[in-house]
Amino acid sequence: MILIKKYPNRRLYDTSKSQYINLETIKQLVMQHQEFKVVDSKSDEDLTKSILLQIISEQEANDNQSILTQTVLKQLIRFYGSDMQVFMRQYLEQSIATFLERQDAFHGVMKEFMESTSPMSVFNQMVEKNMQVWQQFTAGQPVNPFASSTQKSENSPSNKPESPDSEEK
Repeated sequence: MILIKKYPNRRLYDTSKSQYINLETIKQLVMQHQEFKVVDSKSDEDLTKSILLQIISEQEANDNQSILTQTVLKQLIRFYGSDMQVFMRQYLEQSIATFLERQDAFHGVMKEFMESTSPMSVFNQMVEKNMQVWQQFTAGQPVNPFASSTQKSENSPSNKPESPDSEEK
């Protein structure tokens, strides 16, 4: 876990790299799923949550990128101090975790789809088909360029029934 110290001058110091950092660097740590903890340099009080809220606050300042609308924020504020506060926290955590799982599954399906329909995939299938047609042509077999690549020609040697007259000598 990366330990970040916050000094009275409001500067953040990454103890793992021995350098000062800013909120953008902490945001990058979050995006990279790095575990970290921000503590007050004098009292060792955990300040991680307040730093994360500060990052969210900066992101929310731009209405075009906002996730938390005024309506959502008002509804969240109403849960503080209510009997449902603990339930709401658990609900939000589980909802976001489920959303992220679904998003990962969707990205996996889309990636598989894009790979299967990529121009290179189509090109490889065409090359494979042309090679099969060429091999059939050079083997003296009738060529059906419209047959699927998994179909074997009816006249291929492996599918020809042996005549009773032909015996190996």
